[in-house]
Amino acid sequence: MTKKKDNLPTIIGVIPARFASTRLMGKPLADIGGKPMIQHTYESTLKSKLIQKVIIAVDDEKVFQVVRDFGAEVMMTPKDIPTGSDRIALVAKKYDNAEIIVNIQGDEPFICGEMIDQAIEPLLFDPTCNVSTLAKKIETSEELESPSVVKVVFDYKNFAMYFSRSPIPYVREANSKDETLEKADVFKHIGLYVYRREYLLKYTQLAPTDLENIEKLEQLRMLENGFRIKIVETEFDSFSVDTPDDLNRARKIYELLNNPDNINENT
Repeated sequence: MTKKKDNLPTIIGVIPARFASTRLMGKPLADIGGKPMIQHTYESTLKSKLIQKVIIAVDDEKVFQVVRDFGAEVMMTPKDIPTGSDRIALVAKKYDNAEIIVNIQGDEPFICGEMIDQAIEPLLFDPTCNVSTLAKKIETSEELESPSVVKVVFDYKNFAMYFSRSPIPYVREANSKDETLEKADVFKHIGLYVYRREYLLKYTQLAPTDLENIEKLEQLRMLENGFRIKIVETEFDSFSVDTPDDLNRARKIYELLNNPDNINENT
């Protein structure tokens, strides 16, 4: 589906969908409310007002056929591509008319169209901004402590200074995690990225870096090579499906969203 917007650069959204997830095999095809998860992510992405075309980049014939069947544009990519960013870079090379590429994670079935647009806006209004992503204030000690929740600190101009799986910043005068959240604003990173096409292609040609390998966070490759990543604060939250427990939670969220009468019964 293509939605041309007058006076805007060409903006495409790419959803990488890898079949062989180590913690949830066949994740793109996991059923949520009668639809595969990748279809939920696709339909949620279509709610963006700024993205003009959405392509799903897959590495498996079964996923390819399912995506074709529900009517999305799909591109087959090799199985041995190391990261989602590398996978979307292959799509960007094919669509050389695209000026801005949005990387939407395939395991976020409830991604909000408005938060996608929030992430895109810096590249529309600031020609010096080449990469942007999202952050939301952490509100619970569980998120603060969890290594699966990536934290980010940024400067007064909202450019990222560092990403970590550890709680950052360290609040020296706090005696507990709850006190840390009272004394400082701590932000979690939401892994939706927006790139100018040439910067995506340049970034994915760089070798993995020391901090990237230590933290297992590929965005650190950008920082270590001098890229500036604009951080957009959002009030919207994100929920990624990584494990069977996450999938069960996603199914419950879907039921609540689509059967409001059940909310009182489940709260």
